[in-house]
Amino acid sequence: MSHDHSHNHDNHHHHSHDSSSELSFDEKMVKLLEHWIKHNTDHSETYKDWAKKVKENDMDKVDLLLNEAADMTLKLNVIFEEALKVIKDSQ
Repeated sequence: MSHDHSHNHDNHHHHSHDSSSELSFDEKMVKLLEHWIKHNTDHSETYKDWAKKVKENDMDKVDLLLNEAADMTLKLNVIFEEALKVIKDSQ
């Protein structure tokens, strides 16, 4: 994962802290898949939190749909975890 930004010092300069260029392709994929898994888990938790809130506001159908979205999001993680296992097993 890289990001470009500038630092404000006495001398202005721009540079990248892109350490990923030092990683192998497999290592980059592992980092990316791990990031996607965490990202999806975070989103799933948010969907579930909002599902509780809408249920409290008598939006039962929306509650069901948000919980379904949360479950679908976690199902993506199963695929990403399988891909991660394939990469790690091949190393």
